Amino acid sequence: MAISKDLLDILVCPLCKAELEMKPDQSGLKCVQCKRVYPIREDIPVMLIDEAKVEE
Repeated sequence: MAISKDLLDILVCPLCKAELEMKPDQSGLKCVQCKRVYPIREDIPVMLIDEAKVEE
């Protein structure tokens, strides 16, 4: 089960509060501003700053 559009619409980056986008491979949610990627584990987004990785 993928993350619903409704949930994606309300989630924001916990660090900078910017919008998140699903990565093309659906492995995580990427912040459009600070480029942190929050992983998705067992269909649950892990919205912890310490768990995020910065991607370009």
